[in-house]
Amino acid sequence: MYSRRDFIATGLTALGAASLVDPRYLVPARAAKKLLILGGTGFVGPHNVREALKRGHEVTIFNRGKSGKGMFGKDVEELAGDRASDLSALKGRKWDAVIDESASLASAPEWVKLSGELLRDNVEQYLFISTRSVYFDLSSVPMTNAAPVLTLENSPIEAGKPLSYGHAKAYAEKALHEIMPGRVTVVRPGLIVGPEDDTDRFTYWPVRIARGGEVLVPGDGSDHVQIIDVRDLMKFCVTLTENRTFGVFNGVGPQGGQPFREFVSRIQQGVGSNPTYTWVDADFLRANGANPYGRELPVYQVMRGRTAGFARFDITPELKAGLTVRPMEDTARDTLAWWKTLPADRQAAIKTGFTPEREQALLALWKARAGK
Repeated sequence: MYSRRDFIATGLTALGAASLVDPRYLVPARAAKKLLILGGTGFVGPHNVREALKRGHEVTIFNRGKSGKGMFGKDVEELAGDRASDLSALKGRKWDAVIDESASLASAPEWVKLSGELLRDNVEQYLFISTRSVYFDLSSVPMTNAAPVLTLENSPIEAGKPLSYGHAKAYAEKALHEIMPGRVTVVRPGLIVGPEDDTDRFTYWPVRIARGGEVLVPGDGSDHVQIIDVRDLMKFCVTLTENRTFGVFNGVGPQGGQPFREFVSRIQQGVGSNPTYTWVDADFLRANGANPYGRELPVYQVMRGRTAGFARFDITPELKAGLTVRPMEDTARDTLAWWKTLPADRQAAIKTGFTPEREQALLALWKARAGK
């Protein structure tokens, strides 16, 4: 599966991550690669393209051409088509590797099968960005990529209903391994966060903490968080293609997760505010309609029962393969700085988290219940 050159390159990368010596002197020179990115626009895509260009690679993107056309200028070749019905622009072309970051819908298995079958003789490596949601059971601590994934046997779906997000990604992975055995790299990220994320799922926390005052925070501070900055995810994916590293990897950090109390503390340090925190029991919040990992409680999940390992992944293999995780302070600071560049009406309509009125109402209920 690995050539001698690949083995040495991967080993040196891992050594550099663990050494006190400046890793710049340990990373071997890499030849520029021809990379095909299926997607390239939206949130993840531009970070992917910029990272590849920064490293001197030749980049082609393939998408419908309906958004972001020409955003990279002459530095990037743009091919237009449709994942479901028109891959003709890819025929007869060769690339060193393909990074597939756009197959995220319930139709992902079909899309991946079409592109995999077309490209299998024209690319050396197919890297597929999957999801942590493929796991059937997240109760193990620590979690690893050896945990079982969703199937229609262990998690049936009602006839006529589309595949769930997790099912779709799991079956897309399976299709790729069958089409290109031994030449597939799968990366399963958790929540992807950072500048330019239009979902606001992480952004709520830097924005809210920066505003100051009394902040409602869920649980008792001990439940863990493992997410990934989009810039770290893209660095990891490009590194895996540079080193021709195959296999299945999780894309979360930091190692073992960080307690929610540390998560908010680091965000506070990053955005430079001075709020106070009121910790509110997760079961109380759920009873009042605020569900963990839902619209009002983004990022947060209870580390109990079937979700005990949700944010407790052992990422030792990923770190050895080149994953780096920047400090939460940096992600929070950069995300807030980007947020402040948005129009005022967009900033006034954040998509997740508590509205000020809802937050105050829940705090009042909690204090009344606690007799405070």
